[in-house]
Amino acid sequence: MIPEPAPNTVTRPYRGLSVQEVDVPLTEAALLGYLLGREVYRRTEYLVLRNGGDSALVAVRRAQPRPLFSPVVEARVLAAGDQVAWIRDPATDVANATALARAALANARPGVRAYVVLGRYEHVNFIWEPAPVRVRVTEVVPPEPAKLFAQAQQAVAFDGDLPPVELVLDAVDVRALARATPAAAYLLPCRGSGIDLGAPVAFLDTRPAERDRWLLIGCERSMQLHRHFYGDEPPQVDLCPRNRAGEAGGGEPTLAKCCLLERGVEVRGRLAVVPWGADLDEVRLALRRLLGLDAPAAVDSPEETWAPT
Repeated sequence: MIPEPAPNTVTRPYRGLSVQEVDVPLTEAALLGYLLGREVYRRTEYLVLRNGGDSALVAVRRAQPRPLFSPVVEARVLAAGDQVAWIRDPATDVANATALARAALANARPGVRAYVVLGRYEHVNFIWEPAPVRVRVTEVVPPEPAKLFAQAQQAVAFDGDLPPVELVLDAVDVRALARATPAAAYLLPCRGSGIDLGAPVAFLDTRPAERDRWLLIGCERSMQLHRHFYGDEPPQVDLCPRNRAGEAGGGEPTLAKCCLLERGVEVRGRLAVVPWGADLDEVRLALRRLLGLDAPAAVDSPEETWAPT
C-alpha cells in the first residue's frame, strides 16, 4: 500500500512528478479509474492532475521499474480540491526543498496539505505539509554580514538533498560583549569591519609591539597567541561560537565555528562545528551531517545513460 508522505516530502529529482490536464472529475473514484492500468514514465512517482483551476496530487506505483513506460498498478489520491494549492513563482528553484517551503509558506492557507509550485524555467514540484527545520548559526560579528551564516545560506540554496531549512542567526556581537564588560582598552583577535568600542582597540593578528593593559575579547586560540607573544594571560571575555553553543548543542540543531578545529567537520549531538576559515564544502557537509544526511555521493547512474536502440 502506498503510504501517506511525511511532512516536507518533495519529488527528488522533480522529473518524478508529472503534471497533466485531465477532463475527469478530481474525485478519488474518477481518478483511480483514470489512472489504474494507464502507462506512466519509468521515473514517475507522483502526478498532479489538473481540471480547470483545480488540482489533485496522486502517488502511483508502476508494474515494472525498468521499462520506459509501465502501467499503474496502484494509486493513492493524497490531496485534491481545497487541499492543493497551485502557486506560480518564477523565482523559485523547485529542485530545492527550502525554496519550495518558502514559496509554500508565503501562500499558506488553512486546509492545504500539498503545495504545487510552478517555478523557474517553468518546472514544477510539490512540497507536502512544509515544516522547515530550524538551524541556529552561531557566528561572531562584525564583520557583517556574518560569514558563516552567508555560507550556510549558499549551501542550503545549492544542496538539493537537504530538507527545508530555516536558518536563524545567533550573533556573538563583539560590541555587545564590550558594552557588558567596559575596559580602558581592548584586544581583538583580528581586524574587524569598522568596529568602534568607545576605547582604544588593538588587534592580535598585528602583534602590537607594546603590551597594553587591555581586555582580550577572544577565544582559547587567542589566549595561546597572547601567551606566546607576551608571556602572560590578560583578562578575557570568551567569544568562541562553539563554547556559546555548548559541547553538544542545545534544543535545536546548531552550526558553529571554532579556530581550534583546523580542517574538516565535527558533529556532536545537535552541534556541528567547522573551522574558522571553513570553505563552502565544509559548511555544506556540516549541515548534511547535522540533518542526518551522508556526505554527497558522486553521480554515477549507468542505468540513466541514454543509448540509441
